[in-house]
Amino acid sequence: MKLDFEHIQTAHCENGVSVSLLKHAGVQQMTEPLAFGIGSGLFYIILSVVKVNNAPLISFRTMPGKIFQRTCQSLGVPVVRKKFLSKEKAQQALDERLEQGLPAACQVGVYYLTYFPKEYRFHFNAHNLIVIGKEGDNYLISDPVMEGLHTLSSYELERVRFAKGPLAPRGQLYYPGTITNPVTDEQIKRAIVKGIKRNVRDMLNIPGFFAGVSGIQHTGKKIKTWKDKLGDDKARSYLAQLVRMQEEIGTGGGGFRFIYGAFLQQSHAYHPVDELLDLSQQFTKAGDRWRDAAIQAAGIYKGRLQSQADYDVMGDMLIEIAGLEKKAFTELKAVSKRL
Repeated sequence: MKLDFEHIQTAHCENGVSVSLLKHAGVQQMTEPLAFGIGSGLFYIILSVVKVNNAPLISFRTMPGKIFQRTCQSLGVPVVRKKFLSKEKAQQALDERLEQGLPAACQVGVYYLTYFPKEYRFHFNAHNLIVIGKEGDNYLISDPVMEGLHTLSSYELERVRFAKGPLAPRGQLYYPGTITNPVTDEQIKRAIVKGIKRNVRDMLNIPGFFAGVSGIQHTGKKIKTWKDKLGDDKARSYLAQLVRMQEEIGTGGGGFRFIYGAFLQQSHAYHPVDELLDLSQQFTKAGDRWRDAAIQAAGIYKGRLQSQADYDVMGDMLIEIAGLEKKAFTELKAVSKRL
């Protein structure tokens, strides 16, 4: 059984799930940048006390599930989300959904995701995919970051749905509820403003030093101390974690800034305020600098760059990025009041 479902390839998994499921449900205006921006997906956080792969937890996006939840709620679309203690009940709920001719998204771990290239498989439990059919013991998978469809056996799907560790998915599946009235352009307009204001808050106003632009600046300062404080091997592993979370998990730091720039550009069609176009370019510039920082970090990790001065350059790059994003979000805050 295969559903009549359009596979859409996107840069980031949860954006793609949001776009694909909402379009399937009738929200034809939805694009990846709009889903990301309305869902206030842009973020930064570093938690040194929480370790993932023996290095600090670093994230360039909001909590898993929030992009889909916020986008749907801002458009008046109900969200159905379920988690399970029983693997049998998790499979039963998915099968019942498919028997109704309806797709469902799952949060999964990537370590045992068999169609992923081996170099991308490590212990990360916040990947998202859509199950769109079942043929015998195999499930048909629309994974937004892949070019085409893939299959997983019932055991393979169960294994990734119940992966262990941080952000364990616990068999989670989710999808839009029934949409009683078509989503209008006016709803999109209001949702854009709500998404912008929430993202401004998250990047500028969270107290402390670990999140938003303050978190980026804090990380830059910390990087300058890692070589002496941690030793070469551990310092390099921390930088590898930064690059992995930036460049290999979805679209990470630079890519998310490019998507957010595209969101502001597309928002201009709904809110013709020209400052949005200038701000789009500012976020694109921040994305370019994140990519430059990733190259610097990779050079240190691979041993091409080894001096304290190289760590200082890396730290200064992040401090510069924090300044760029603080300026952009401060200006965006002022513009949002006129939308």
